[in-house]
Amino acid sequence: MTFLTKGLLAIAIILALAALLGSCNSSGTTSGSKAGEGLDPVNKVSEGLAIRGYDTVAYFQEGQAVKGSQEFTSEWQGARWHFVSAANRDLFASDPLKYAPQYGGYCSWAVSHGYTANGDPEAWKIVEGRLYLNYNQKVKERWEQDVPNLIKKGNENWPEFLKHKPEHKG
Repeated sequence: MTFLTKGLLAIAIILALAALLGSCNSSGTTSGSKAGEGLDPVNKVSEGLAIRGYDTVAYFQEGQAVKGSQEFTSEWQGARWHFVSAANRDLFASDPLKYAPQYGGYCSWAVSHGYTANGDPEAWKIVEGRLYLNYNQKVKERWEQDVPNLIKKGNENWPEFLKHKPEHKG
């Protein structure tokens, strides 16, 4: 192996390790938008489904992540939201800002660092009555080490993601 080949291999290994450690980078996780490029206000899967079909009210009512049902849906911010019951759907519809995840369900760690990544509905935390998602459990653990500061940074960054929002197609 040549010196150059060994160097490239070392770089590839370092990048792979960073991904495994949950660095929450934008590569391959979502649109990878940078602040100011515009972004859908809600992170959706291809069918327009918010937070992968999890019931956002259940985090508050049951204290756990629970998959919703197609039987109980609501439309908000260009996304379809699923719920486990009509009662949860109606609570959401009465005050979606209270129950919707912050930063549209994108990774809170990523938004606080100036980029986006998918939020995992199983990597969540409620802070001061607001729901936050993170890319995975490892990233959530990192985020939890400095929650107040990272929420402050996320709140400062989030409006920039929504500027010049492109038209939604399809």
